[in-house]
Amino acid sequence: MNDVLRQVAEFEEEFLKTYEKLAILKKVARVAELEAEVAEPEIWHDVAVATEKNQELAKLSDEVQPWELLKTQIADIRELLELTDEGLVSELEEQLAAMEANFAELKKALRFTGAYDSKDAVLRITAGVGGTEAMDWAGMLERMYLRFLERKGFKVATIERTTGEEAGIKTAVYEVSGANAYGTLKSEHGAHRLVRLSPFNANNLRQTSFALVEILPVIKADAEVEINDKDLRIDVYRSGGHGGQSVNTTDSAVRITHLPTGTVVAIQNERSQIQNREKAMEILRGKLVQMQLEQHAATIGELRAGESAGWGQQIRNYVLQPYRLVKDTRTGFETADTDGVLDGKIDEFIDAFLEG
Repeated sequence: MNDVLRQVAEFEEEFLKTYEKLAILKKVARVAELEAEVAEPEIWHDVAVATEKNQELAKLSDEVQPWELLKTQIADIRELLELTDEGLVSELEEQLAAMEANFAELKKALRFTGAYDSKDAVLRITAGVGGTEAMDWAGMLERMYLRFLERKGFKVATIERTTGEEAGIKTAVYEVSGANAYGTLKSEHGAHRLVRLSPFNANNLRQTSFALVEILPVIKADAEVEINDKDLRIDVYRSGGHGGQSVNTTDSAVRITHLPTGTVVAIQNERSQIQNREKAMEILRGKLVQMQLEQHAATIGELRAGESAGWGQQIRNYVLQPYRLVKDTRTGFETADTDGVLDGKIDEFIDAFLEG
């Protein structure tokens, strides 16, 4: 009994240190503050502000809830151990082991120390050259990431998606929301290479395909990333709505070019021009920040054109023929469970990158 009590005391001490390091108490206070704010009817006079507060509340609540639950469980098991007899100790030891495993998972939040790791993320998948083969590979990656994000409990919203003529996708853009979304996904940024027997080739030849995965931090406020207005060219053009070509078309699509770097973002997802512009600027900020991280530049003004990783950084190989192996070129981590990886089980690749 005394040994188990000592284990609980040591576990609680480690838990509280991590709890403090991650400022969970401060976040709990912020949740209470936000709950009071959104409960006031007056806040809904400005729908944009109310929506932003609600989104912040939902995100923070999801983050602190498991920590508060574990804190309560530790207190409960300590109290039960002090009151129970020897016969129930083994059962409580099992509960303690489960709590320690849960804590080990929660403690991974300590790895997210980057300036943008706590931000939401934009996931953009683009098929490389190679027609249907490349578009099918991009579609396979899209499925892999959506399965992974669903399992992890992240919220995913479609920004844009263009399907291939025969299979897969040409491009797909998603906004991913949740605790440390960018920090979790940033390891996936770069070119992904597939080697397999082509299902689209009559001779069933071995084919190599590429797709580019971009992971960008979501930065909504201009103040976070200073971009000089004179460095931007904004073009408005016609986008089509539902019903086919030239049906329900509007001049709402927006293309923004950052002239110093040549970075272009275009959004045309059937919303108003103002909304498309806001979303395009949000993605542009993320792209420029990603370039800043890659180039180790102090400011956006120091960025150089054509020097982002992009297609030049092949980060992972997925080989399905003549053998089966997925290997990360940066960490060296590999697995023969190709089916599991393509079904969204990429946690070990992410862990190897974050712990490297």
